[in-house]
Amino acid sequence: MLWSRPDLAVEDRLFRALAILRVVVLGNAVALNAYRADNFDEPVGGVVCVVVMAGWTVAMIAACADPVRRTAYLLVADLGVAVGLILVSPLVKGDDLRATVPGFWVMGALFAWAIHWNWRGGLVAGVALTAADLSVRSEVGQGNYGNIFLLLIGGPIVGFMAGSLQRMERERDAAVRQAVSGEERARLARAVHDGVLQVLALVQRRGAELESVSPDFAELGRLAGEQESTLRSLIRQQDVSDAAGETDLVAALEALTRAVALPVTVSTPGRPVELPGEVAAELVAAVRACLDNVATHVGHDAPAWVLLEDAPDRVTVTVRDEGPGIPAERLPQAEAAGRLGVSQSIVARVAELGGTASLDTGSYGTEWELVVPRRRTLER
Repeated sequence: MLWSRPDLAVEDRLFRALAILRVVVLGNAVALNAYRADNFDEPVGGVVCVVVMAGWTVAMIAACADPVRRTAYLLVADLGVAVGLILVSPLVKGDDLRATVPGFWVMGALFAWAIHWNWRGGLVAGVALTAADLSVRSEVGQGNYGNIFLLLIGGPIVGFMAGSLQRMERERDAAVRQAVSGEERARLARAVHDGVLQVLALVQRRGAELESVSPDFAELGRLAGEQESTLRSLIRQQDVSDAAGETDLVAALEALTRAVALPVTVSTPGRPVELPGEVAAELVAAVRACLDNVATHVGHDAPAWVLLEDAPDRVTVTVRDEGPGIPAERLPQAEAAGRLGVSQSIVARVAELGGTASLDTGSYGTEWELVVPRRRTLER
């Protein structure tokens, strides 16, 4: 199951609270069974059931404290123990059963499912416990009805509340990240404006002035002017993304391909593809790095193709050219020499978004496939 970090933090806190509840309902079950000891047809069996409840409570509290061990198999076993203790109740207390051996102790398994799988898990666990409880009773009275009603309604409600807390934590985390990211981008934008943009503008002017000395100076000035214009455009696009929260990746890619000095063909879905501003900005920057490599290593007149595919769980951007390809040893040599353009501008950017960047290259050309999930997640 996939979880975001805020989801995991909320679940950790809820399971710590559930550990306290498990101890409370265990104490209640032990006290009630001791008080009703004369109701047991098989006292030894009753003692065994109580020992099982105590041991399982300790084991679950220890296991659930570690998110790695808090697996679906463990929670299924937890519910299975609760159901099993209900089903063996007639064997140790006789057919004239008024109260099951575990009693309210089954709330531990019910709420564990609700916390982990939200309202759906609470409903499934509630139905399973209710079915087991009804199967061991010859008749259902008013008291039994109340217990059944609480099982069926309590699980989904607790699950709904757990899901709401997780959603609120995700929204808060996203807001904090956006605020911090916005402050950092503003600082970097000031640094870029005061340094890089002014240098590029100076190179553009001096290149034009020195054209009479060598045509290379004019070409250098032209390239500096293109980079200055593109950089300013990217800063403005980032400001818009921060304000809106969501960015249409289709529009962002079309704007990018119009800004680069390449004949680029763009294929996109016939509808907007909305992504969080930060994700869209990083993905567009990775595509820009791919196109820059085409211009640098294949030529400014070389055609390139950008394909955007939108799936429910991921976004895929493919950038392709028909150049000579990248020799197998070039990328490792460049990285060893400290030139980290591909590894940082493309691969690292996509990896930070939780995605993958795959390279296919040969004499037929070069193709980058950038796959980014719609929501950054952490697999437990």
